[in-house]
Amino acid sequence: MTKKLSKRLVTISDVALSAGVSKATAARVLGSYGTASPEVKDRVRDAAKELGYQANELARSMTTGRSKTIGVIVGDIENQYFGQAVRGISDAARSAGFDVILANSGEDAGKEKAAVRVLLGKRVDGLIITPASVFETQHIQDIQRAGRPLVLLDRTIPGFNVDAVVTDDRRAAEAATNALIAAGHRRIAYISATESEDPVYQGPHQINLSTVMERIEGFVAASHAAGINHPERYIRLGAGRGGMGDKVIADLLMEHERPTAILASDNVVALEVFKTLRRLGMSIPGDLSLIAFHDADWTSVTSPPITVIAQPVYDLGFESTQILVKRIMGMGDAPRSRVFATNLITRQSVAAPPGI
Repeated sequence: MTKKLSKRLVTISDVALSAGVSKATAARVLGSYGTASPEVKDRVRDAAKELGYQANELARSMTTGRSKTIGVIVGDIENQYFGQAVRGISDAARSAGFDVILANSGEDAGKEKAAVRVLLGKRVDGLIITPASVFETQHIQDIQRAGRPLVLLDRTIPGFNVDAVVTDDRRAAEAATNALIAAGHRRIAYISATESEDPVYQGPHQINLSTVMERIEGFVAASHAAGINHPERYIRLGAGRGGMGDKVIADLLMEHERPTAILASDNVVALEVFKTLRRLGMSIPGDLSLIAFHDADWTSVTSPPITVIAQPVYDLGFESTQILVKRIMGMGDAPRSRVFATNLITRQSVAAPPGI
């Protein structure tokens, strides 16, 4: 039996020698191109297996022009939302014969830039990116100018003509706000994890994500349509994980005319709201109603279960990969945004405001 070589990488030459064929023949068999007899193919593959041969993907990509890999950069891999999107990306990539290299930006544009450099250095065939900022986008625009296929996931960059796969965030926020208004609420808060030096919303210049801006626009539009004046006074930022989120939420709830309902921008913020309310001895929906973006697993098992805006996150990831693969293969029409609808799932976290 052929012994595995040790202390160095097994090469095509090693496989060829073991199989008793030329290096060119071994390369054709292992690279799945050209012709060889079934008997020769079996000998080469058996030798490669015995020796523990691993293909040099970088060398192959330099030869073929493709690495059969897709680079993916998401905002927060700990957020279940992005976990589901990555699952959709992985499934679609695998079915198309591609591998996925995943990077996490932590919603930091600097880390996103570094991840782009690393992935391009690994010669990925295309990238799927959830942009961390609408203000710092030069590195993303450079990808497209360099001719590397690109799809934006979950978010867009205004004025940037590229494929994007998103949900209808403005309409979703309008639907959620209208549900709270229909229950009798007039003092409604919108709370986001978006980082800001000032947690009190002053204007669009504080918002670096397209999704957040569209949801705020939907929230404000629905409020104005219902005759609610200055709904912006109840918009708060920076309410993600940790003590800062608790403080932002608690300070809002301790105001003299506190909100009677909250629309949480994602499941992470909703969980912070839930924990802060418990700490303050307040109940849902008795003291405060709550609706959250994203149907995370925990939202259906709390007491009470939380009304949510369900987003087809897996489908977003799957669709973005299918579009990217077509671009890699030189197919597809002009770039455009694919907009998926959302669904408001009514549970038990919304009731009339206290005293009504």
